[in-house]
Amino acid sequence: MDRIANPIVVLWGWRRVAIAIGAGALSALAMAPFNLFPLLWLTVPVFVWLIDGATPAEGAGFLRRLLPAAVVGWSFGFGYFLGGLWWIGTAFLVEAEDFAWALPFAVTLLPAGLALFWALGTAVARSVWCEGWPRILVFAVAMAGAEWLRGHVLTGFPWNAFGYALMPGALTMQSASLVGLWGVTLAAFIIFAAPAALAGGVRGERRGQYAIVAFAFVLFVAHVGFGGVRLLAAGDPADSGITVRIVQPVLRQEEKWNVANEDAIVDRYLSLSDGATSPDRNGVGGVDILVWPESAFPFLLTERPEVLSAIADLLPSGTALITGAARAETGRVASDQLPRVFNSIYVIADDGEIVAAYDKVHLVPFGEFLPFPGLLERIGLTQLVALPSGFSPGARHLTLALENAPSFSPLICYEIVFPGEAVAPGPRPGWILNLTNDGWFGDTPGPHQHFQQARVRAVEEGLPLVRGANSGISAVVDGYGRVRQSLGVGLAGIVDGSLPPALTPTPYADYGDWVFLFMLMVAGCVAAYAQFPSRLNGN
Repeated sequence: MDRIANPIVVLWGWRRVAIAIGAGALSALAMAPFNLFPLLWLTVPVFVWLIDGATPAEGAGFLRRLLPAAVVGWSFGFGYFLGGLWWIGTAFLVEAEDFAWALPFAVTLLPAGLALFWALGTAVARSVWCEGWPRILVFAVAMAGAEWLRGHVLTGFPWNAFGYALMPGALTMQSASLVGLWGVTLAAFIIFAAPAALAGGVRGERRGQYAIVAFAFVLFVAHVGFGGVRLLAAGDPADSGITVRIVQPVLRQEEKWNVANEDAIVDRYLSLSDGATSPDRNGVGGVDILVWPESAFPFLLTERPEVLSAIADLLPSGTALITGAARAETGRVASDQLPRVFNSIYVIADDGEIVAAYDKVHLVPFGEFLPFPGLLERIGLTQLVALPSGFSPGARHLTLALENAPSFSPLICYEIVFPGEAVAPGPRPGWILNLTNDGWFGDTPGPHQHFQQARVRAVEEGLPLVRGANSGISAVVDGYGRVRQSLGVGLAGIVDGSLPPALTPTPYADYGDWVFLFMLMVAGCVAAYAQFPSRLNGN
C-alpha cells in the first residue's frame, strides 16, 4: 500500500489539484443512476493521502498552515460536485435563446460554491491531523460535519450528500431509519477512507491500522445486514385498500408554459386520468386519490372555473384530486405591488371545490426566485420560471387532511431532499406526497438522483411515498423504500397502485439529527483519545 500512497502524498502544485479533481469526479459515479460505490474504496483513500501531503510552509501562520489542505478539499469537492451535478445545465437549454449563455456559469459556479464546504472540512481535519489510524476518524468527523453544514447553511443544498453512496437500493437504505442520512454519511466516510490507514506507520502501529480497517468492514457488513434483516421481517408489502392513480403527462417545458396550449394541457390531464389500465377498471372509477404533478397548469386554476367544473365531472363520488398549481395571494394588495404567487398543492374534492392548499416553503434559487435580485438583474440574470417577481415562499410545512384517506405531508420538488423536514411538527401523517417536475433535466442523472433521495426520506420517516412527476419518475414507494409501482423518465401514462400503510415511527423520526450528532461526538472522542492518551489521562 505504501508504494501506492507515497507518490500521491508527495504530489505538489497543479498535479495535486488535478489528481484531487479527477478523484472527486470519479467519486460522483457512486451516485444514482450509476451507483458504482466500490470506486470510493479507491478515490477516498487518495483524498486522505493528499491531505497527508498537504503540509504548510515552514513558519506559516495558523490560516496559512490550513490552506494546502483546504485547496485539496476544495479541488476534490469541485470534481465531485461537477461530476454529480453537471446535468443542472440542461435546464438552461430549455429556453436557450434567453439562458444558454449562463450555462457554463451554472455548471461550474454551483460546484465551486459547494466545494467550499469540503474545503472547510479538510481545513478543520488538518488542524487536528495526526499520524496513523486515528486520522481516519478525524477525517470522517470533519467531512461529515461539513456535509451537515452544506445541508443547512443558506437554506441548505444536501443534494448528493456523501451518505447516498451507501444507499443505492432498498437493502442498503434501512440504516437511515436509525441514524438518518447524516449518520450514514459519517459511516460512509469511515468505511471508504479506512484503506488509507494501511499506508505508512511503523511496526508498533500495525495493530491499530488493521483494527480501523476491520471496524470499517464490520460497519459495512452491519449496514447491509441490518437492511436484510429488516426487509426480511417486513415480509410482503401490505395492502391498505386505498387506491392511488398518478398521472405523468410528459409535457415539454417549452410548451408547458405557453398560454396557447392551456386547453390542450387540461385535455391531456383529463384524458390520461380517465384511461383504464386493466379490464376491471372503468375510467377513474375505483380510484380514491388522483395525483397530478407540480405546476400542472400554465394559469391560475382559481381563475378558470370551467376547468374546476371539468375536474368535478371527471371525479367520481369520494375521489380527491391532489395537484400542483400556482396560487396567487388573495385579499387586498397595494396598487403599486404585484400579488404574491406561490408554488402550491391543491386538494380538490369531487365537486370541484378546492378544500386545502399548501405553499412550497423551500424554493429553488435561480429556478423559482432570484437571490440578490438588485445585483444579479443588472448583469442579466433572471429566474428560470418567468414570473415578474418570482415565487414567494410559504410560511411553514403542513399536514393536509383527506376525507376518505389518511392525512399526508405535501412536499414540492426538491423539498423532499431535506432530511428531518419531510414531516411537519404535530400529528404524524399517514404518507408523504412529493409532486415534482423533472422535465427540465431530461433523461440525465438528475431525475434518478432525485428519486433515490425521495426514497430515503420514506425510509427515514417510516412513511409511504407517492411521487407524481411531469416527466421524471412517478412511483408508489412503501416505508421501507421499496418501489411498488413506477413509471420511468420520459414515459407518459399513469401509475395505479395501493397506498401502503404507515410503519411505526422510526428512531430517526423520533430523534432526528440528534442521533447523528451523538455519533459525531463519540467518533471525535475516540479519535482524540487514541491521539492524545496521555493528555486525556492527565499525565
